[in-house]
Amino acid sequence: MIDFEKIVGFDWDLGNGPKLAKHGVEPGEAEQIFFDYRFLVLQDLRHSSAEPRFHGLGRTIAGRLLHVTFTLRREETLVRVISARSVSRRERMRYEDES
Repeated sequence: MIDFEKIVGFDWDLGNGPKLAKHGVEPGEAEQIFFDYRFLVLQDLRHSSAEPRFHGLGRTIAGRLLHVTFTLRREETLVRVISARSVSRRERMRYEDES
């Protein structure tokens, strides 16, 4: 699915900050879940018509469990975060069960 060996960083634009802030998430906090050893990735088939999109569930350094929707850019070497928020109860259970 995703070759994480190819990822070299994150791709942010000015539109991301306000979307994350609406949910009380800082960009650096959203990046942290990609380093969670229990990071869970699910493909977002419903919103993948223009480009492949994914949902990531993971914990921040502070222990907050986040849901991050993202895609890959520049030949799949950069992660572009689309949105981030705290997980729902259902997502928390899935993270605990599958990771």
